[in-house]
Order: sequence, then structure tokens, then C-alpha cells
Amino acid sequence: MLEIRIHGRGGQGNVVAAYLLATAAIGEGRHAQAFPAFGAERRGAPVAAFVRIAAHPIHRRDQVRSPDFLIIQDQTLVHVPGVTTGLKPGGGILVNSERPAAELGLDPGFVTLTLPATRLAQEYLGRPVPNTALLAAFLSLTGALPLEALIEALAQRFKGDILERNRKLVEAAAHEVPAGAWKEDEDARSA
Repeated sequence: MLEIRIHGRGGQGNVVAAYLLATAAIGEGRHAQAFPAFGAERRGAPVAAFVRIAAHPIHRRDQVRSPDFLIIQDQTLVHVPGVTTGLKPGGGILVNSERPAAELGLDPGFVTLTLPATRLAQEYLGRPVPNTALLAAFLSLTGALPLEALIEALAQRFKGDILERNRKLVEAAAHEVPAGAWKEDEDARSA
């Protein structure tokens, strides 16, 4: 089972990201769960969302405490207590940041990559919502699902010009990271 924890702030599309990833997995014939955990429900407050993807039915109903991967939608959260807690050894962290991963000061035991997701979203969508860009980069890094599955999940939410702009964002974000760089880790977890 692949477990992903997504950290962000209210208004960044954190919960939508989890639902899109689960929808993409289900569209590919996988079993998936997506659910949020809220603290203060206000724009800008820290929010976590959880995703599980498996080839078999998922019976667990608890929060993801030992994720394989983290997606962090706001670089200011990287040093908030608990954000990296439980990440499996050698786990991957994808951070929305203009800064190189080495400058973020995260544990070198984790494989950390950055993506300027907010800038890409602003460029392609006209809004600073980093979720779609981060999901596209995550899928490109892991090969967990094809990018087309994410586009199909987006098509269930959006139509017309907004869908087309999201499609272009997915393609651009996927090319910003080394494709397949985390695939071996994901393959080992799925075996």
C-alpha cells in the first residue's frame, strides 16, 4: 500500500489534492482513500490530508502516520513540529518552493525535491494554487499512476478552458522534475 501525507495551508487546495489523487487511482482500477484532518478551519491554517492507494481493498481508517511520501504545499511548514514525523526511512518529500532542496534544512536521510508550484499555477491558471502542479510532479517522480489519470480526475471537476489550463500545468510541472526518480522506491513499496 502506498501512503501519502499532504501538508498545506487552508486555501491551497490541500484536500482537493488528496481527492484528485484518490480519484486518479480509482480511475486506474486501484483502491484508494482520501481524507483530511483540520485544525483551525480558516484560510492559512495548517491542514493535512491523507491518501492511500493499493491494489487490494483498504480496511484501515486511521490517519497516515508512516507515509512513504510527503507533499508539502507551503515551504514555511517544513520545520513545523510533526510535519516529517513518521516518514519512512529514505522517504521522499516534495516541497512547493523556489529554493533548492539543500537550502530547506531537512533531514538528509530523506530524499527532498522542490518545485516552484505556486509560480507554475499562477502562470498557467492565473491563481496561486499549487496542488495540481505538485500532484503532476509527484506522479512523474514515482510513476505511481500515469499523468493521464490525473487529467481524467481533473476532467471530473473542471471543463473547458479551466481543464485545458490544468492540462498544460500538469505537463509543465511533470517536466520540472526528474521523471521516475522515485519509481524504485514506489515499486519496492508496492511489491
